[in-house]
Amino acid sequence: MVEMKFICDRMLGKLAVWLRISGYDTLYVGDFETENEDEFLLKNHTDRILLTKDRTLFSKSKKVGRLVHLITSNDVADQMRELLDIGVKFQIVMDRCSVCNELLRKPSIEEALAVIREQNFGEDLLEKYELWYCEKCKKLYWMGSHWVNMVRFLKKLED
Repeated sequence: MVEMKFICDRMLGKLAVWLRISGYDTLYVGDFETENEDEFLLKNHTDRILLTKDRTLFSKSKKVGRLVHLITSNDVADQMRELLDIGVKFQIVMDRCSVCNELLRKPSIEEALAVIREQNFGEDLLEKYELWYCEKCKKLYWMGSHWVNMVRFLKKLED
């Protein structure tokens, strides 16, 4: 099975985060410096499925043969439901940074402690949780209370 990779337009930032959390290689146009976002989305990263709420961009993309999917909802949960139809599975995978899309890895003790001290987290984080680290963002991830909230949110998708 071919891995689905995405690029999201500016109106789909929250959806991009959920795709990253679910393990999908997902770019977000807001992470690039470009003067004309529509042109950028039409001509770059064409190996990815373009997700857009912009009907004009959707039509232009179709005309040039770009892989594109029109998202119609404004609500992120409904946007996620729209993607279920094309085979996207939403789950918490924790292998990509939700901020920058880089692959996560286990941190060294030194890296973890540097983030913990900088962010004023308790050092017991090291003993309490399995940690993941984004080398680019210098960000730590772990299964805390936010994890429970994400699981709860994903369960609502199934309803």
